Amino acid sequence: MLEKSNKIKKRNNDYPLINERIKYTKVRLISVDGEQLGIYSSLDAFDIASREGLDLVLISDKTNPPVCRIVDYGKYKFTQEKKAKEARKKQHHATLKEVKMRYKIEEHDYKVRINQALRFLQAGDKVKATITFRGREIQHVNLAIELLDKMAYDLKSLADVQQPPSKDGKHMIMVLSPKKIHIS
Repeated sequence: MLEKSNKIKKRNNDYPLINERIKYTKVRLISVDGEQLGIYSSLDAFDIASREGLDLVLISDKTNPPVCRIVDYGKYKFTQEKKAKEARKKQHHATLKEVKMRYKIEEHDYKVRINQALRFLQAGDKVKATITFRGREIQHVNLAIELLDKMAYDLKSLADVQQPPSKDGKHMIMVLSPKKIHIS
């Protein structure tokens, strides 16, 4: 029974308080046009909204007094959901893309890996550069570190080193993340 009541509470918290559910003594009232009407008791504000055939919606309870607006709740809810959907669409979740190579890589192959990493970084993804050792190659960790440092230097205009080169079993790993673009 307790779980059910918690679910109901969570569901109700997703939506703003409307009409007679607003229990504040005083509220700042905003009209349909966005004009501030002043500070009213919540009952008076509800009466004004109901006379216009609209709803009183709590916009922000973080201020003192809380801000309420007179709107058509159905339209308000629709526009809020539409804004949230657009915001979710514009979000880019950075994924981790991997570029694998050996420490004895040829120059042309290295350039191909750099171009792959550039594409990933420009798309806003993180890049994990992995160098794999086979057999006795594990003795040449210093050459792998030099190669990863060279890669970080070649990509420094687009990427920051998030995780410096580190040994992980038979692999040497470095993680690069795209630089933040500062708009000023």
